[in-house]
Amino acid sequence: MEITFVDSFTDTPFRGNPAAVVVLDRPAGAGWMQAVAAEVNLSETAFVVVGGDGPLPLRWFTPRAEVDLCGHATLAAAHVLGGERRFDTRSGVLTTTEADGWIEMDFPADETAPIEVRTELAAALPGVTVVEARRGRDDYLVRVADLGQVRAVRPDLAELARLSARGVIVTAEGGDGADFGSRCFYPAHGIDEDPVTGSAHCSLATYWAAETGKSELVADQLSARGGRLRLTVDGDRVRLRGQAVTVITGTLSAGASAESGVHE
Repeated sequence: MEITFVDSFTDTPFRGNPAAVVVLDRPAGAGWMQAVAAEVNLSETAFVVVGGDGPLPLRWFTPRAEVDLCGHATLAAAHVLGGERRFDTRSGVLTTTEADGWIEMDFPADETAPIEVRTELAAALPGVTVVEARRGRDDYLVRVADLGQVRAVRPDLAELARLSARGVIVTAEGGDGADFGSRCFYPAHGIDEDPVTGSAHCSLATYWAAETGKSELVADQLSARGGRLRLTVDGDRVRLRGQAVTVITGTLSAGASAESGVHE
């Protein structure tokens, strides 16, 4: 089986968000895929089955769990297979296209709703001024005073892991050509900080489109590796555009049983 390491949401190796892509000729068991993802130990490993008719089955695993939606690993899979693809996923059929070196992904929008700043949420983000807190399908979205606070935030990861959400997005109005910036934390899924998070921008895009009155947005994720996304909000869909670069290609020699999900 082919395995490829791709840096997503960047055109420069060793930046953006790394993902592994495993190309399969038949479905594999969830237990085996989870074991591979733990072995790879990146924020996401994508498993895509090729050769059949219709959309290609695509699943995503962190080192600890399967997830419902992952942007950077979808981008990585499209980059490996060729930009024009349709994937069958736990979030429905996702379509990717490619133009001028940028891959566009058509994802479901994630509208957020305002919430009170609960004690446990404030405790998880010491030293920041919370302007607004919201809850989306998967994550808390916390707007802080400025990008300086986004860059400087040092969350209490143990407190974050206890929250009843996938994770927490910290965001503020942008600069340097971006409409907003963010950082994303998912310790409950084994990811203290995700370098660039496509799925989080399904929430961020809808929030900042309403705040700015713009349907076309540029976003920076302000992790140590960093990454930039171009976003379009179109009704109940968000189109995310990013670049990707292959870093490592190889062969995965540990086979799998599709029925049992364990090593052969």
